[in-house]
Amino acid sequence: MVASFISQQWLNTYSLNFHASGINKFIPKGNDEMAEKSRSDTSTRIIEKAKEFGAHLAGIADVAAVKISPSHYIYEKLDRYRGVGTRHSDNVRPGEVAWPADAKSAIIIAVEHPADKPELDWWRDGYSGGTAGNRILMSVNDRLCAWLEEEKGINTKKLPYFIERGGIFLKDAAAAAGLGCIGKNNMLVTPGFGPRVRLRAILTYEALPSTEPTNFDPCQNCSMPCRKACPQEAFASQIYSEKEAGLKDLPARDGVYSRDLCNIQMNLDIDNCEEIGVEEHDQPQKLVRYCRRCEFSCPIGKPD
Repeated sequence: MVASFISQQWLNTYSLNFHASGINKFIPKGNDEMAEKSRSDTSTRIIEKAKEFGAHLAGIADVAAVKISPSHYIYEKLDRYRGVGTRHSDNVRPGEVAWPADAKSAIIIAVEHPADKPELDWWRDGYSGGTAGNRILMSVNDRLCAWLEEEKGINTKKLPYFIERGGIFLKDAAAAAGLGCIGKNNMLVTPGFGPRVRLRAILTYEALPSTEPTNFDPCQNCSMPCRKACPQEAFASQIYSEKEAGLKDLPARDGVYSRDLCNIQMNLDIDNCEEIGVEEHDQPQKLVRYCRRCEFSCPIGKPD
């Protein structure tokens, strides 16, 4: 069974959009099989190239499907949120995702952030990209976009991380691209790395064959150590309901995830940060080690 956060309705619509998205108009009559193979080879090569440039995982999703994914659907219904990890924007309204016109496909890349390399996820004020891991992701995106445009003639758009700056909900896009499923910890859970990955995305203005969602679902009968590990008990009570949200696929699957309680912990992490020297800054800057207990407690993808 497909992970419950990715509803059958969404998958059915995904399939419909994929086959009706206008992709076929790019295939010359009389050369259908050859053209389709060429397009499929292009998608395969894109994923290979992303990994060559430093990604651990990569996939491709249809933009039309990602637009109707659960997080994008529920976002416009939520009260305006100004917690850690949000940014102010004069261009994107609260509850709005600024999709570029004519974007057809989303390429999602993931880089592993294992427990034995915590420094990849440490946030440093004044540090370009914020974290060392995000710098890797940005480098992969830069090189992949250059290769797509120069070698394949495919126009691209590198997306910023923050929704308020024009980003998208990356975990939904990654699930649509088959990188994993949305787990009971409200994070993307991948087969090889569990939830210990970070994501970025590129949009293309040419429709590409999607890698499509996976049936992978390790959370089905899990004892949920991720929820028990949370120091703020962010999974302790019902926050969202199917009736209020208007969809079955709720945050953390059953609607128990509290971003407000999670935000309390993140603010505590900021309060407990240390100051270090950062390149190009005369004064010491904050180094924040954000809580990752829900990630590290997940047994999926851990070395034997």
